[in-house]
Amino acid sequence: MNNTKVYKMSFASVYPHYIQKAEKKAHTKAEVDEIIFWLTGYDEQTLSQIIENKTDFETFFAQAPQINPNVSKITGVICGYRVEEIEDKLMQQIRYLDKLIDELAKGKSMDKILRK
Repeated sequence: MNNTKVYKMSFASVYPHYIQKAEKKAHTKAEVDEIIFWLTGYDEQTLSQIIENKTDFETFFAQAPQINPNVSKITGVICGYRVEEIEDKLMQQIRYLDKLIDELAKGKSMDKILRK
């Protein structure tokens, strides 16, 4: 499977969809950001720069200060694939983020989403 197209997509082009998905279910941009910060170690200022610079997903994850050590606790199916079984590390990280946003939209508590 050629994932290059996904890797080169700008994070900024997908970010509004994450927010829209959350807001449709009465959640907030702040909750989406909290998930992103938890997963990647980014902060508000850096996330704004990433969006402004139209950073692609490959760079977004490559430059993340720290991928949360609890990502192995993220399990389940997203886009027809079990996230814990995805062999391509970058695609797995992208799908982790998708999965966490899905959990928010489905009403899971932030404590459960952030694997606390």
